[in-house]
Amino acid sequence: MNHDGADGEPEQLLTGGNVTAVSRRGDAVLRASGPWTPSVHAVLVHAREAGLTWVPQPLGIAPDGREVLEFIDGTVPAYPMPEWVWAESVLVSAAKALRAWHDATAGYLPPDAVWRLPSHSPVEVVCHNDFAQYNLVFDVEHGEPRFVGAIDFDTMSPGPRIWDLAYLAYRLVPYLGDADRGQPGSSERSARLRLLLHAYGTEHTQAEMLECMADRLVELAEFTEENAAASGRTDLLDHAALYREDAARIRADASRD
Repeated sequence: MNHDGADGEPEQLLTGGNVTAVSRRGDAVLRASGPWTPSVHAVLVHAREAGLTWVPQPLGIAPDGREVLEFIDGTVPAYPMPEWVWAESVLVSAAKALRAWHDATAGYLPPDAVWRLPSHSPVEVVCHNDFAQYNLVFDVEHGEPRFVGAIDFDTMSPGPRIWDLAYLAYRLVPYLGDADRGQPGSSERSARLRLLLHAYGTEHTQAEMLECMADRLVELAEFTEENAAASGRTDLLDHAALYREDAARIRADASRD
């Protein structure tokens, strides 16, 4: 889908968005803004100044009110995931990138900040809140997949490091109940989770990760149900049901460990 922007640059609707429509115009990405957008942009600027040039640079607000961000060139995987997503190098690079984001945002909060999602205690960092492979950009054209950036920071909010790390583990170890093509099986989960924790550099135990993962999924189910009610998208209810099922299974697994 293409249409011309005010500057004559063709605009293309990007695929992969689950809730918010995202378009590209030249080297910029446009998406709906909200009361949280100034806070999100402030954190992105802070992270870039701290050396994280792989986060998108905020480029302001378009005349139609949408936020404008730098486009990051590369491949963003989507479900069903390509098999290269499950490579150990992807798991390790994603964990290291999340650690770098957390280190860059530790101790920083914009003045009078407004967030789209609730904050969580203890506040240690600004959580991305959806740091998973479908929001990560990779170079897959030059040998082994290489992490080059992250996107979709609009749901960030303050919280503990484990809140983000547990969700990355859910998606990338993974702990999803529905199997994807080439997805590592349950027999590989413990080893892959240990690798993720080591790459990030945390002393949290696997049991702590699983408990946090379950809590994270219950909250995500509630958020998804609210989105379904507001948008009329009944398909989102299937996502919410899956999150609740996975949360119950993961919590049961944690109690057995």
